[in-house]
Amino acid sequence: VQYVESGGRLVQPGRSLRLSCAASGFTITNYAMTCYRQAPGKEREIVAVISRAGDNVVYRDTVKGRFIMSRDSANATVYLQMNSLKPEDTGVYYCKAAWPKTDERGNIWGQGTQVTVSS
Repeated sequence: VQYVESGGRLVQPGRSLRLSCAASGFTITNYAMTCYRQAPGKEREIVAVISRAGDNVVYRDTVKGRFIMSRDSANATVYLQMNSLKPEDTGVYYCKAAWPKTDERGNIWGQGTQVTVSS
């Protein structure tokens, strides 16, 4: 199992970014996918979860209406379109399959991609 996140960089408040997460080593169509972020000094939190078919996405309240998560299962990639970025969106962003709690593959993380929102 491997995840390669990309697309993060320094941006000004109000701008947009599109993050990508390429997954490999498992059949992505069998799993919902979760996007997480970890802000400096804070615990990792869930940003959004997309269903296996990509037809249902649940967002945390603070990003609703601004972020859009999507998936391209043919290319085993998930995307996070982030609009109207705020300084509080700063953090390292990760993606991961929604493994069952007993599945040890749930302990595997990618390197993440750094998003910094600052003027």
